[in-house]
Amino acid sequence: MLVLDDGWFGKREDDNSGLGDWFVNEKKMNGSMAQLAEKIHRMGMKFGLWFEPEMISEDSDLYRAHPDWAFAIPGRVPNHSRNQLVLDMTREDVREYLLERLTTIVHDAKIDYVKWDMNRSVCDVYSHVAAQNRNGELYHRYVLGVYDLLERFLDACPDLLLEGCSGGGGRYDAGMMYYSPQIWCSDNTDAINRLSIQYGSSFFYPISTVGSHVSVCPNHQTGRVTPFRTRGDVALAGSFGYEMDLNKISEEEKEMVKEQVAAMHEYYELTHEGLYYRLTGLKKQDFMAWEFVAKDQSRALLTIVKTDAEGNMLPVHTKVCGLAEDKLYRCSLDQEVRLGRTWNRAGLTLHQVLGEYESIRVEFTEVK
Repeated sequence: MLVLDDGWFGKREDDNSGLGDWFVNEKKMNGSMAQLAEKIHRMGMKFGLWFEPEMISEDSDLYRAHPDWAFAIPGRVPNHSRNQLVLDMTREDVREYLLERLTTIVHDAKIDYVKWDMNRSVCDVYSHVAAQNRNGELYHRYVLGVYDLLERFLDACPDLLLEGCSGGGGRYDAGMMYYSPQIWCSDNTDAINRLSIQYGSSFFYPISTVGSHVSVCPNHQTGRVTPFRTRGDVALAGSFGYEMDLNKISEEEKEMVKEQVAAMHEYYELTHEGLYYRLTGLKKQDFMAWEFVAKDQSRALLTIVKTDAEGNMLPVHTKVCGLAEDKLYRCSLDQEVRLGRTWNRAGLTLHQVLGEYESIRVEFTEVK
């Protein structure tokens, strides 16, 4: 799937303008959205679009026509964040406008996926249509309004995959997950930082919901340099994807992309429907490890990431979990075959040295 990010609509030249004007900028796109989507579909890929429906720019046709649609306290200069204001989602006319715009674009271009973003907090909560003695209810009714819009939008587009996002995982909750079975886990895409972020997320939400991508290096937030392979292995413990310009990576990395995409398809059922084991915690250690085990216990995938390196390093040793006690399993590292109970009790020792931030995937396959 190819996803087109922010900038395709209205007069959206930067983050100061255009939000709310959900009309395709065909001059910028050099054609219609339907033409672009058809081209992507012909290439054998699905096509997705970024939206931020709940937000509005003051420099937009929508704001000029309906300034009262934005949350703003009369007599005060509204608080801006990311140069934008928040639409009053308690209003039915606001929701009707958004529903018409979103469904029209999705239907006309046969869009397969929508990333529903929300890049600022809600404040200056004041509705121009609500009774002022009920303003204390607005936060609650705002969320109910969002749910109403999502419900009707997805009813109109039943085959659409919706991914939620709010500055990353700011809206990672069960209510939104009812509508968006996939949520962008964090805008921090640094693979080493993601180890703890995804570890913590796994206590509350299924791995299949965790939006996780391979991103550019050095990382745009931390400046850290992490091997391409490691970034791929960490992203495999989530929805998996790429957040980068593939024209700017090396030929060696392009080959890794092919291998990683093949691995994603090979392990998709295992990582999205199998049992997930956290093999390490967040206490001080020099590696993190996790494991997916198939429901029928026929295979398992264990991943290790070296997070620190010192002189005279000891071999990495990790426990193994979830294998059937009386089944034989072959380890992909050295093709050694042991009973599941042996792997479960003895664990796995890596005799090869992993450098800092390097990773390895190990598969256990039932021997029948």
